Amino acid sequence: MAALTLVTLGALWVGARIDAASALEHGGREDLSWVVVRGGDTLWEIADAVTGGGDPAPAIRRIMDLNGLSDSVIRPGTRLYLPDGSAP
Repeated sequence: MAALTLVTLGALWVGARIDAASALEHGGREDLSWVVVRGGDTLWEIADAVTGGGDPAPAIRRIMDLNGLSDSVIRPGTRLYLPDGSAP
């Protein structure tokens, strides 16, 4: 019984990951603005640039969600899509 439960949970987890990845790939990001992360960039600075001086915290959350980031660590060379209507 425990093995069946583990297999079922595993299948649900894999299915959720596939759906999330598919949504990101086909979620209409081609129309969104984006930036390429450079050495020394932070998510806070990028979000601050797109909010025009407002509170960057909500923009950080939107950027993380849009790009499938689990934390705020970004790496140089990564393309980050920005929320609709945002431009750096």
